[in-house]
Amino acid sequence: MKKILGTSLLLFGMAAFGQSKEDSIQFRKISTEILNNGKGYTELKELTKNIGHRLSGSEAYEKSVKWAEQKLRDAGADKVWLQEVMIPVWERGKESLHIQTSNGKWRSLKMLSLGNSEGTGGKDVSGEIIMVKSMEEYDKLPAEKVKDKIVFFNYPFSQSFVETFKAYGDAAKYRTTAASLTAKKGGKFAIVRSLSSAFDDVPHTGAMRYEDKVSKIPAVAIGSTTADELEALLKNQKITAKLNSNCGMKGEKLSHSVIGEITGKKDQSVIVVGGHLDSWDVGEGAHDDGAGIVQSIEVLRTFKKLGLQNNHTIRVVCFANEENGVKGGIQYGKTVKEKNEKHLFAIETDAGGFAPRGIALDMDDAKRNQIKGWSNLFLPYGVYNFEERFSGTDLYPLHDMGIPAAELMPDSQRYFDIHHTEEDTFEKVNRRELLLGATALTQIIYMIDKNW
Repeated sequence: MKKILGTSLLLFGMAAFGQSKEDSIQFRKISTEILNNGKGYTELKELTKNIGHRLSGSEAYEKSVKWAEQKLRDAGADKVWLQEVMIPVWERGKESLHIQTSNGKWRSLKMLSLGNSEGTGGKDVSGEIIMVKSMEEYDKLPAEKVKDKIVFFNYPFSQSFVETFKAYGDAAKYRTTAASLTAKKGGKFAIVRSLSSAFDDVPHTGAMRYEDKVSKIPAVAIGSTTADELEALLKNQKITAKLNSNCGMKGEKLSHSVIGEITGKKDQSVIVVGGHLDSWDVGEGAHDDGAGIVQSIEVLRTFKKLGLQNNHTIRVVCFANEENGVKGGIQYGKTVKEKNEKHLFAIETDAGGFAPRGIALDMDDAKRNQIKGWSNLFLPYGVYNFEERFSGTDLYPLHDMGIPAAELMPDSQRYFDIHHTEEDTFEKVNRRELLLGATALTQIIYMIDKNW
């Protein structure tokens, strides 16, 4: 009797939150299909090994557009198209950073220019290094102390945060603002400690930005161990740095986001799942964000393979230019507004291909609570955290229009070891973790499609 009563209460509770035994069965079918027959891992290998890194404006990015278009067709999309996007073109070129110690000898440092940084025009630019450990410390420096110097912003990635994205957000302001802050006080260029959770000598690139009406001076990143060594040297002696860089902006060009969809059987309201097709120009862009691209395509393929009759249109968007402009996300949002397309929900996967742990929900409380009410369905798949409130970078234009947005949350502990580095390669991705992410995406979209 107790067992029967307990089962009845469980089924009543599930029904109250818009879930049923059938949903649990469907979740299992989705998981079984993807883990056994999913193509995301082999497709990620194609993307990373045959094309490689895919900086916006590069020939490799244009190859990836054709690749994504074909993969969406292969997955069973009813319609595939390219959305025109004007994107900024930034090129790295040859670059080097050297330091001279008190013995007069020059030493080369491993470095990467920050994305969108201007270079030195191929000329050597040198000066004495001064180090600051925080923004507050820099703010207190008078301009005469900075003039003609190289400012080294040595702010470490905090190991105190369990959620590493919080540590990344805490340190990111140094990367984005170092160049303009240095220029305002007459400095020659900025050196930034990489936004890295690892204790290694791998430099991390990433976008920086210039303030209007401020000189555009270079900004470069160095790895954690090099930063520690440089700090130790500066305690005892004067250090001169010399930068030579050919990087810089090369105007704009026409490019494309890639979009594919399966048409809704009930109406044309749109549910979006996507990631960004571009990457930085180092490594292979495997976790950031090749993983998100193949996971999104896997959602569409799974709906078709299982014969799921989607009520609403399910659309995969492979966004252009997330890394150094977000022009793909902005253009998509603009087009949605111009066409007055009804969007029910949008989710991005741009936090790596590691095992999924949750889904961040950036929407009103009523919809958040409805989704949180489905949490028991996700628990068998290791997905338990529905408390965070944010969404992907490319989805901000949609969120600003009031469209409920979300972000897949994989385990984050290893992501910032390799983020924006030469280490972001296919070999760092685990097949099962990648496909479990695709499973969680398909499951949440199945529930949204059924209940909204």
